[in-house]
Amino acid sequence: MEFTSARKLTKTIKIGNISIGGNAPVSIQSMTNTDTRNVDATLKQICDLEAVGCEIIRLAVPDREAAQALCTIKKATNIPVVADIHFDHELALIAINGGVDKVRINPGNIGSFENVKKVADAANYKGIPIRIGVNAGSVEKELLAKYGAPTAEAMVESALRHGDILEKAGFYNIVYSLKASSVPMTIAAYRLMSASCGYPLHLGITEAGTEFFASVKSSIGIGCLLAEGIGDTIRVSVTGDPLVEIKIGREILKSLGLRNDGADVISCPTCGRCQINIIPIAEEINQRLSGIRKPLKIAIMGCAVNGPGEAKEADIGIAGGKGEALLFKKGKIIRKIPEDSIVSELMDEINKILEV
Repeated sequence: MEFTSARKLTKTIKIGNISIGGNAPVSIQSMTNTDTRNVDATLKQICDLEAVGCEIIRLAVPDREAAQALCTIKKATNIPVVADIHFDHELALIAINGGVDKVRINPGNIGSFENVKKVADAANYKGIPIRIGVNAGSVEKELLAKYGAPTAEAMVESALRHGDILEKAGFYNIVYSLKASSVPMTIAAYRLMSASCGYPLHLGITEAGTEFFASVKSSIGIGCLLAEGIGDTIRVSVTGDPLVEIKIGREILKSLGLRNDGADVISCPTCGRCQINIIPIAEEINQRLSGIRKPLKIAIMGCAVNGPGEAKEADIGIAGGKGEALLFKKGKIIRKIPEDSIVSELMDEINKILEV
């Protein structure tokens, strides 16, 4: 089942060579966790992220040195680069003039309207968008007083307030995000925002935790919204290696049928009927295929109940027997494989498909 036909059609906005909104595919982005001032380390991480499927990369710009380094980094990479800036409009101007593809700011925290107008004018001149990023942890004090706590309504009011500042400055190339560590609050905020505006939405659950917890929270929060047709680009937040963010993000999109790039490995949960050690087989196949981008469906099944049916529907797969497995390819049984040769023979057949 695919959800593309149900997606809300938002305004199409260009971030470098990537379009978001409208009918554009939902894109995956991440943020470097290197010191932006360390150009070599940051460029290496960007290269690693791009290799696993990152399509847009955001960098923190805490000071002038980082802003200058960002300009150097931008010249050395082709992936769209986003400058993440708070409080100092001058940093935004340096980044924009240095060629970044997008800026993330909150207009309300970079000073006077005149400062906002300078940033808006510079972004308009360069033709780049601005993302207004509202987090539950940084909602304005007066809104906290009005709503009594960070709420979905407070986040939406904050976002629209910031957007109104940009629109008064003559800027309409806007992307919004409304992130909380609470999954229900995030979902509620995006639903309200989607009903309130036609600008593209950047989805994410912020401060989602380490890999396991972040994968669960992000899959539920981001997945729920995408299934409802809400959202144009995603960032999974993980405390740890940002490459994991791309891996989780790709799986979220693939599971909803919104993307079909890379391997889709189906493996059974195992039970008392399984007579081969399928767990290490599935783990090794997943690991070996983690970097491929060609669409490929692989079934790793442990017994004769669901195994043959799933394996027949896959591009290639196995159905386990007693100490051996049947190898299926494009719906047909090819041969039997002894248990100790399953990984090597399955990978040989997979590589033949990938070479075509």
